[in-house]
Parts: sequence; structure tokens; C-alpha cells
Amino acid sequence: MPTISWFYGISIRMFFADHAPPHFHAVMGRQKAMISIETGEVLKGDLPLTARRLVREWTLRYNEDLKDVWDIGQRADGTAMGRIPGLDADD
Repeated sequence: MPTISWFYGISIRMFFADHAPPHFHAVMGRQKAMISIETGEVLKGDLPLTARRLVREWTLRYNEDLKDVWDIGQRADGTAMGRIPGLDADD
């Protein structure tokens, strides 16, 4: 599962050819959650409250980029998914 972003100790990962709905996995320490690309809401799992808020903010900021990465990942042809800046990146 490629890491597509990293910020404030949160790893954002996405599987190739994953099941619907479009989502990614956020991991912070031992806690992990499956996050909706559309809404930024936790679909499954759990994260600390602050991490959840940061992941939702990041999801909404980079929503179009996430959709593009999801589409690339669905091809499952070995194409690199690419990376998305974190919230702590210089703009």
C-alpha cells in the first residue's frame, strides 16, 4: 500500500485497485482509519480527535488530487500513484 502523503505523524496510504467507495487509509501510531475521499469522514477504524480533524481538513483541501490518485490506483497497472503534499508543506 503506497504512502501518498505524510504530515504531523499521520501516514496517508492507498491500495491499488481497492474496493468502493473511494477512500484512503490514515495511520497514526497504532491507530488507523479508512477515510472517505468525498467527505473526509471516518468510514471504519479510529484516530485521535486532532488527527481526525487534520485528516478531514487535508482531504477537503486536496479532494481533486485524491480523486485523481484514486483513479490512477484503480487501473492497477503498476502506474505510480504519486504524492500529495501534507498540511505542513510549504505552499
